[in-house]
Amino acid sequence: MSRDGSLKAFKEAQDLIPGGVNSPVRAFSSVGGTPLFIKEGNGAYLTDVDGNKYIDYVQSWGPLLFGHRDESIEKAVIEAVKHGLSFGAPTQAESDLAKLVISMFDSIEKIRFVSSGTEAVMSAIRLARGYTNRDDIVKFTGCYHGHSDSLLVQAGSGAATFGNPSSPGVPADFTKHTLLAEYNNIESVKKCFADSKNIACVIIEPIAGNMGLVPADKEFLHELRKLCDENGTLLIFDEVMSGFRASVNGAESITGVKPDIVTLGKVIGGGMPVGAFGARREIMAKLSPEGPVYQAGTLSGNPVAMAAGYASLSKLKNNAKIISVLNERAERLMNGMQKEASLCGIPMQIDTRGSMFGFFFNEKPVKNFADACNSDAELFAKFHAGMINEGFYFACSLYETGFISTAITDEMIEDTIRASARVFKAITNG
Repeated sequence: MSRDGSLKAFKEAQDLIPGGVNSPVRAFSSVGGTPLFIKEGNGAYLTDVDGNKYIDYVQSWGPLLFGHRDESIEKAVIEAVKHGLSFGAPTQAESDLAKLVISMFDSIEKIRFVSSGTEAVMSAIRLARGYTNRDDIVKFTGCYHGHSDSLLVQAGSGAATFGNPSSPGVPADFTKHTLLAEYNNIESVKKCFADSKNIACVIIEPIAGNMGLVPADKEFLHELRKLCDENGTLLIFDEVMSGFRASVNGAESITGVKPDIVTLGKVIGGGMPVGAFGARREIMAKLSPEGPVYQAGTLSGNPVAMAAGYASLSKLKNNAKIISVLNERAERLMNGMQKEASLCGIPMQIDTRGSMFGFFFNEKPVKNFADACNSDAELFAKFHAGMINEGFYFACSLYETGFISTAITDEMIEDTIRASARVFKAITNG
C-alpha cells in the first residue's frame, strides 16, 4: 500500500500550515506515521490521494450519520447553493431546522444557530452567566468543550479546585473562574460547590467522547442535577458529539436527566459547519436582541448548512429505528474485536452508545480521564497502524470515539473483526 502521495502532500502542507494540519488531532502525532490526505469520500469509504480505499469509522468525527455523499443531503445542499451561499439575513430554512430540533429535544424550547461546537459552548456559558449573574463554571477533566479560553484548563496544584491554563496564550485570569471536577465522581463536584458560591453552570458531556467513549453513570447525573437545583446553578449538556448519535432524542432520553441548556453540532449540520445551543424560553429570553446577553455571527444560520442539517435530521426522525440498527452493529463490532483481542491475551474495555463506539487497551473499566490515561497508548498506535494497512480508518487517537454510519454494512463489520484478528496476532507475535 503506497502512501507516497500523502507523504508528499504532508511535506508541502507543513511548509504552509502549522504542523501541516488545520486541527491538531489530524496530525497522527499520537500514533506515528503520516496523516492520510483524502481525495474522496463515498458511502462507507474514504479514498486517499494514492488511491487507497478505507472503510471509515471516523465519519468526519461524527457528523456523517448517513455516510459520505448521502444522496438526499447532497441534493439539498446543491439546491440551496443554486439560491446563494450566504445572505447575512434571516431565511425560512433557519426556522425549519429550529422547529425540527425542538421537536426532538424535550429540554429545548428555543434555539440559536452558530457555526461550530466551540462557538455553541462558548455562547451557552455566556448565557448561563448572564442568566444567573454569576461568574464561575464547573467542568470535568477529560471532557472537551472546544478551544475557548475559559475551557482550556488543567488541574491546579495540590488540592486546588480552580484550574490553570493548559495552553500558552490563555491568561490565568481567563481560567480563574473555571473549577475542575472528576467525571463520575459526585464528591468532587460537591467540593466545587463548597469552594464557590458563585457557580453559574456545570457543563458536562453526558456521553463523553473526547477521552474515548466514557458515558456518565445515570446515578451520577441524577446527583449532579440535584446539586445544581439546590444551588441555583444551570446544568449544560454538551451534546456536540453525542447529539443524534447516541439517541434520536438526546442523552436526556437515555439518562432521565433534563439539562437546562444543550449544545449541539456535527450531525445537526449533516457535514456542513453548524453548531447550536438551546434551552427553555425563559433562559433563551436573556439572549440578544431579546435580552442583554450578546452573541452574533456573520455566517450563523447559513442557508446551505441549514439545508444540509434539515435533510440529515429529517431523514433520522423519519427513520428513528436507524439508531437501534447502528447500535447493534456497533455492539457486534466491539464484541467481536474484544473476543479477538482476548484470544491474543490483550485486555480490551469496550462500550457503545447508539452509533458511537469506543475501546481501551486497559485491564480495568474506564470511568474517567485518569482511567483512560492508564490505557496502553503504544499498543493502540500499533493497532491503528495495522488497521490502516488492512484498509480500515479508525480515529488516530486513543482518546477519540468511533462512529458507525448507515453505509457500513454487516459484512463490513465482519470484515473489520477478521482484520482486527490478524492485527492482534501480528502484534502479539512481534
